[in-house]
Amino acid sequence: MTPTSPDISTDQLAQLKRAVPFALSFALVPLAWITAFVGGWTVILLPLVTWYLFSIIDSIVGLNLDNADPEATDDDLFWYRMITLFWMPAQFLTVFGLLWYVPQADHLGGWEKFFVFFGVGVMTGTVGINYSHELMHQKNKLERFWADVLLAMVLYSHFRSEHLLVHHRYVATPRDPVTAHYNEGFHRFYPRVLRQSMKSAFRAEKAMLARKDKPWTDRRNPFFKYWALQAVFLTLAIILGGWTGLLLFLVQAGTAIWQLELVNYIEHYGLTRKHLGDGKYEHVQPRHSWNAAHRASNWLLINLQRHSDHHYKPDRRFPVLQNYGDATAPQLPYGYPVMTVMAMMPWVWRRVMNPRVRRWRDMYYPEITDWSDYNKGTTPYPR
Repeated sequence: MTPTSPDISTDQLAQLKRAVPFALSFALVPLAWITAFVGGWTVILLPLVTWYLFSIIDSIVGLNLDNADPEATDDDLFWYRMITLFWMPAQFLTVFGLLWYVPQADHLGGWEKFFVFFGVGVMTGTVGINYSHELMHQKNKLERFWADVLLAMVLYSHFRSEHLLVHHRYVATPRDPVTAHYNEGFHRFYPRVLRQSMKSAFRAEKAMLARKDKPWTDRRNPFFKYWALQAVFLTLAIILGGWTGLLLFLVQAGTAIWQLELVNYIEHYGLTRKHLGDGKYEHVQPRHSWNAAHRASNWLLINLQRHSDHHYKPDRRFPVLQNYGDATAPQLPYGYPVMTVMAMMPWVWRRVMNPRVRRWRDMYYPEITDWSDYNKGTTPYPR
């Protein structure tokens, strides 16, 4: 299923200079501290850089269609692994260091403090949750624990269970909460996902324990770890910053969750697997994920936009995720940073994306003439 022969050998891939662009996200850390130290207009720098600067760089450096050798080993990918491993301590020191500093900073007004942590939330949502997504798919215990810590820092720990046990199995079917329906605006999608994803994650873990004849209260239920880690971080926020610190921590977490679900909204909008009857659906194909080959935003998002290949090989590390052309997988007109801004304006989103979904349907499923059940997510639940 790999789309082309490798353009980048393992020897080339192992070079430090190839990993360095993916570390650009670390530039956001000192920027977060600058916004707190300086205040004023600088408090909007993190959103501006994350949403717009990388989009501008995308327009300059263009697309990256090259594929690295998927047979690369962890030794070949050493520098890339270090990027994802070092992000967690960097994020921890930034979030909790600022929770100590900002509440007592006399030069910052209330709105400035709010926007400092709004910007931090853009960073922890765009980079932190994305890195946790990379780490949770790996077999290494430290990496998986790092993923849990990153998610607990934004109070969204259940995302790991929902993503691994629900999304990857049921993507593009009614049973996957984070597959956005055709014509469903983000402002309807978002509250639905917040409500449904927590429930579906808990049900999935409960069902897994039940298959082992264990109750949901068994200590192996990861929700106990989720709740404990989140409680630790909430307590730490109060210790460092008092009630103001707690409020700012919640601003950061809420912003990060919003950023995550914007990306979830984009990744599979309007794409559905064909119902074959009796609750059976076709297998997941590259055509069931939106992709973007924009070079700079893939540096920021560590190739998350090569989303079709991620669903094909979920534990494949980000440097070797493969690019699929538009003959195989649907392509977004812009990278995720632009698309997330567009998603906040449903009238613009529908004008840009709905024709693309209709062309996708005509291309892959000309035999389906009535899409009404797919549009509403009312086709039968998969078995």
